[in-house]
Amino acid sequence: MSKCHSNPRPLFASLLCRRLLCCLIGILALATGLSPAMALPRSDTPLDAVWSFMKADVQGANAADFDDSGWSHVTLPHTFNGSDGDDGGGYYRGPAWYRAHIEMGRKDPGRRYYLVFDGAALATGAWVNGRKVGRHEGGYARFRLDVTDALLVGRNTIAVRVDNSKVPQIAPLGGDFTVFGGLYRPVSLVSTDDVHIDMMDHGGPGVYVSTPHIDAKKARIRARTLVTNDGSQTERLHVVNSIRDAQGREVAQCHESVTVKAGGTVSVIAETHLPDPHLWNGVSDPYLYSVVTTVTDARGRERDRIETPLGVRSIEITADHGLLLNGRPYAVHGVVFFNSERPGRGTAITDREVSADMQVIADLGATGVRFVHFQHPQRAYREADRRGLLVWTEVPLNGVIDAGEAFQRNVEQQMRELIAQNFNHPSVAVWGLGNEIYAENPDVLRVIKALQGVAAAADPSRPTVYAHCCQADDAPKAMISDVGAYNRYFGWYPDQKGTLGSWARSFHAQFPHRPFAIGEYGAGGSIRDQESDPAPPVTTSAWHPEQFQALYHERNWREIKDLLYLWGSFVWVAFDVASDGRAEGDRNGINDKGLVTYDREVKKDAYFWYQANWSDRPMLHLADSRHRYRTSSKTQVKVYTNTAKVHLQVNGQDLGDASVREHIALWPDVSLRPGLNDVLVTAEGLKDQAAWIYDPASPFATAPTGRGTAVEVESP
Repeated sequence: MSKCHSNPRPLFASLLCRRLLCCLIGILALATGLSPAMALPRSDTPLDAVWSFMKADVQGANAADFDDSGWSHVTLPHTFNGSDGDDGGGYYRGPAWYRAHIEMGRKDPGRRYYLVFDGAALATGAWVNGRKVGRHEGGYARFRLDVTDALLVGRNTIAVRVDNSKVPQIAPLGGDFTVFGGLYRPVSLVSTDDVHIDMMDHGGPGVYVSTPHIDAKKARIRARTLVTNDGSQTERLHVVNSIRDAQGREVAQCHESVTVKAGGTVSVIAETHLPDPHLWNGVSDPYLYSVVTTVTDARGRERDRIETPLGVRSIEITADHGLLLNGRPYAVHGVVFFNSERPGRGTAITDREVSADMQVIADLGATGVRFVHFQHPQRAYREADRRGLLVWTEVPLNGVIDAGEAFQRNVEQQMRELIAQNFNHPSVAVWGLGNEIYAENPDVLRVIKALQGVAAAADPSRPTVYAHCCQADDAPKAMISDVGAYNRYFGWYPDQKGTLGSWARSFHAQFPHRPFAIGEYGAGGSIRDQESDPAPPVTTSAWHPEQFQALYHERNWREIKDLLYLWGSFVWVAFDVASDGRAEGDRNGINDKGLVTYDREVKKDAYFWYQANWSDRPMLHLADSRHRYRTSSKTQVKVYTNTAKVHLQVNGQDLGDASVREHIALWPDVSLRPGLNDVLVTAEGLKDQAAWIYDPASPFATAPTGRGTAVEVESP
């Protein structure tokens, strides 16, 4: 039975008793010659500095005495196809080597040492001083390798072979995106006491905190801690879980004693009640507690300590009322976030850049985000926690499967890693089983069912979802997950007939007991392609006018915004995506359906359409501002806003106010003078402006389809 406390006075008494007990243990220890001092704390040393690098498969590069002096030097994070992965025409998929040399001043007895990779794509083998320390298959999850026995006092050589080749046993095998390779997330050396919270549980923290029951007066908190004893003798240990509020004050505690044999790992489960819980309540109030877990031994020494996030909340997904957050309907609308990428660097980005991307999504007014098509960096989940964004996150089962057992084992492993590493994030609402598998056969069903079983066993508290696209709505593979989701592009791809709203209403009528979401919808849009009154473009062509993308999203959001039974809807995609096989839009190698450009420099008009609908912060955006070159003397002026009315001036002339209807203010017939025209809109202290050129002598009926029509101009 665990010993639990959840109010200040008993807590104080308990802490006092524990301190007195520790003092008595200390006196006894001094008398017997033992030291009750704290053991060395856990350490985490970054290994991001200079690595030697070679983009080739080099024979003998794993050896400690291999000469890498002629290799290039890189720092981490690093990807070896950042440049050729977003330019079209194919990119490097193959092996590369990284080597680092580190000096260890000491190697403490009674310590364990781990190489920690936050992400390396796709298959990774590692050697320390010529000794193989492990292999990992999968490109997007954290993994740890125990290197205790391989490390030496003095000079050590770490050699890492990373290979992003397409091989049948490693997911993903398909997908409309570039598979960047390399050590594209941080690498570190972590050391712990030989008694520690488990480091080898699928890359997870070793502490898993849940809230089995919540009501207005209290929340039941359950902590499962995996305690490992890598020492040579049995240890009697004490595990304490201290729940801290946002100010760091302890508000509840639970502790349990356990005996762990040498070489063993024990799961310690303890529960407590948190009185008057402050709920994690989405974007309006994303309140976070923390849980500090410590392990002490019989002599009172603290052997290990970690901290994990805790958000007290409940999530239920229903067929009639959508998603319920803490028992109330909660509108989940947002974007698909492919990954933080940058031109020329691919996925080799910093935490600061991940935070910047999440800020752009939060500024949009989103309440949810779908992290596709694989596990994202931990910074992204932490940002979602603190911003109150509900997350759908998934494994890289995308497009294609392999029928072999090795492939199934690999995706099962990646599912266990996804859940273990993200279990404690309150933002995570659903576990994704996969996306758009094209085939329909028994092997596909077997793999998806296997993932469903893994997810249910690892975390029965969260539902699963599968993103379906290419067969009937009730295809067997679409019905395996706990809740449904569909990727639908009505109005963009010509083979998809109908409208998004009519499809959603029809689905709900046919399957009234099946909760479902719109997993993706979107259209291409180039800031360089500008056209008045655009017709639907040829989707595979080079011409994707920004105006059509905006009109597409206007129509589709209006059709689905009031469908309260949808548990979520997600725009494909937040930012343009590197997809090296694509040859469409204004440049090859990019999927241009983003609301923001690949370089993060420009928010497209469609971004501001959603911001006007979703954000509570006053905003004003003049649409078509990049449509600089005009061949007609008459034009419409359109503004996206969440204010009540907007004022317009053209060339200093006051054209009055327009009322806002469905977040649009419109002047349908505004005259332009030959040459440069200054357009200014204002509302509630906000303003936006553009400079448009009217060319009455143009030989073209519309703007030419050449590039360069999006040049930014400063208005006088």
